[in-house]
Amino acid sequence: MYRYIFGPVASRRFGLSLGIDLSPDSKSCNFDCLYCELEPAKTVDRIANPPSVDEVVDEVEKALIEYPDVDVITITANGEPTLYPRLGELVDRLNALKGEKKLLILSNASTISDTGVQDTLKKIDIVKLSLDCATPHCFKKIDRPHRSVDIAKIVEGMEAFRRRYDKRLIIEILVVAGINDTPEEMEAIREVLDRVRPDRVDLGTIDRPPAYRVEGVSTEKLEALRHHLGNHNISIMHKERPKQRVDFTKEEILSTLARRPQSLSDVEYLFSPLAKKRLEALVEEGRAETENIAGVTFYRPVKKEN
Repeated sequence: MYRYIFGPVASRRFGLSLGIDLSPDSKSCNFDCLYCELEPAKTVDRIANPPSVDEVVDEVEKALIEYPDVDVITITANGEPTLYPRLGELVDRLNALKGEKKLLILSNASTISDTGVQDTLKKIDIVKLSLDCATPHCFKKIDRPHRSVDIAKIVEGMEAFRRRYDKRLIIEILVVAGINDTPEEMEAIREVLDRVRPDRVDLGTIDRPPAYRVEGVSTEKLEALRHHLGNHNISIMHKERPKQRVDFTKEEILSTLARRPQSLSDVEYLFSPLAKKRLEALVEEGRAETENIAGVTFYRPVKKEN
């Protein structure tokens, strides 16, 4: 029986994940997000009663013997993992024992302007940061942050971290109906994405019972909003199916890929069986190619050499 380890969990975005919970006893977060699956709680700026590094590493070592085939070791918490006071030491210890597995952290980005946090996150293979809003009013409404957290500092911190970080950076946007589901809010986020240049953007919505009385949006809405996020590698976990899949021609497929890379989930969602065959033919012909970004496959056109 583990106290700090959970899973493994099969993730469509990261593969088989072994999770680490750095605050198992209670929620310890500097956000009180409307959509959080945990109960509402007062925001804090530190984890209460944090476990020792030795305790966590001991459980990870035992779990890796029991589950040797996991793809990633995921640092998380019932709250915000970067509030853990010995995160740097923990990351060093985990890197020493993980072998070929990837180390991943799921953070709300609240501390990313801290250079000490950046120093630690630089050592992690995959860093996933949340950015639900880029405007102050929307940010305060949806994420309900601790008084010490400022969205402008988060954005500045993301830009600074990207300049220092050469591994996989993922930005997650969670859409809540009636709050950040507008073209204006997505355009504000796009401006940040254009400066930060993440490797992947995960666009999703509420799929578990939330802490407050808020609702998610439809897959069609997510598809509409993605058009305001620019030409980034955007991954949508489609939970609904369209009324009709499309028989794209080869040229239509190339035109679509040129405007925006398409994830494997996009292809499954919208492409007809015939269009899928045409896409694979384009790959075989060397006119399209695939890239795996932290567990998600994207299709893009092959760039012509000058």
